[in-house]
Amino acid sequence: MTSDVQETYELKADNATAVLSSNGEYTLFVFGDRRISFYTGKNLDCYTRILEWDHGYLVVMCKTMSQSDQEVEDYIDLLPILDNLYIDADRFLDPIKEVEIKYARGEIAGNSR
Repeated sequence: MTSDVQETYELKADNATAVLSSNGEYTLFVFGDRRISFYTGKNLDCYTRILEWDHGYLVVMCKTMSQSDQEVEDYIDLLPILDNLYIDADRFLDPIKEVEIKYARGEIAGNSR
């Protein structure tokens, strides 16, 4: 595991804020003691802004490898991911009031309440 990946996994979320990040082909969603990683695709460069957070559904802006000069709107639905991991979605998601984008270098790219 490279140091960048280790630093990314060191990201912490507080009691009401979750953290969204990406590393290579994977997205990382962190809240409390849970770190959920899922395959995103080879084209994702980074998340830049969160437009909407609605109990497990995110509307985000991101940069892609093919369009690095402009942002692209994308959607993340955590409910099927949580279901596949046998995580009670309501219990996990209810305390989350906002989501921030953070990367290992400590920058916050955007957030949503």
